Amino acid sequence: MSTDRPTIGYIGIGLMGEPMVHRLLDAGYTVHVWNRTAAKMNDVVAKGAVAHETPRAVAENADYVFMCLMDAKSIEAVVFGENGIATSNHPKIIVDFGTINPDTARDFAARLRQSNGASWVDAPISGGVPGAVAGSLAIMAGGDAADIKTLRPIIANLSARFTHMGGTGAGLLTKLCNQIIVGCTMSVIAEAVHFAEKSGVNAKTLTQALAGGFADSKPFQLFAPRMAARDFENPMGATDTMIKDLVTVSDVATRSGAKTPMTDQSLNILQNASDFGDGDKDISAIVNVFTR
Repeated sequence: MSTDRPTIGYIGIGLMGEPMVHRLLDAGYTVHVWNRTAAKMNDVVAKGAVAHETPRAVAENADYVFMCLMDAKSIEAVVFGENGIATSNHPKIIVDFGTINPDTARDFAARLRQSNGASWVDAPISGGVPGAVAGSLAIMAGGDAADIKTLRPIIANLSARFTHMGGTGAGLLTKLCNQIIVGCTMSVIAEAVHFAEKSGVNAKTLTQALAGGFADSKPFQLFAPRMAARDFENPMGATDTMIKDLVTVSDVATRSGAKTPMTDQSLNILQNASDFGDGDKDISAIVNVFTR
């Protein structure tokens, strides 16, 4: 490991992970990587990343390990399973970019600290693949303030905003607020596109007509054209991923007593899309729910 510049481990080379690793490599960091499907590492390895056969091997070579994995089950296996990160004493901080239940993150943080003394930072991300490519992600973090300060110059290569929201789990709670807004917005955009089509308005020109007004937003500009064109190629985020996050919102809301009627309705629409076989497609495919 470098004595003057931290060495980074990255686990989970998928839609978001791959462009984030590219940005770290472009910034001059040595990046050690692991992915369950080894072939997905090919492009980052070709650019200079060092591939390993286990998460432990990544941890053995890294000062800080970043993870971008699908769910809590995958995270638990990578961190606490056989040849997992927790079996190594080398990494100082583990950063989880995924979206899981805040209570689960607190449990993982306590287990990790007990296993090898490393710190846990929950740092869920927003901005999708375009944000990962451009390095303009919004990252909201929970964890120790000193760890956030240490990570800030590295994360600056990945994000436009890296905001410390409080202790462990606070970043995830903030991300769930984000997902309430985004999940409901996606359903409303699909409804508006469908309404335009049924009413005789050219849905493909909606983003141009409404640009700059109160209805405008990044999701609207990115996804309304995809919905209008029924273009679901090169996915920016899957329906099932949003379902996972909104189910977590519902679980947290039940325990806290928060009322989430709009989220519940959006979750129904998303689940309908998944039930029809569109769960692994780009989330813009939820527009099909309105035409079935």
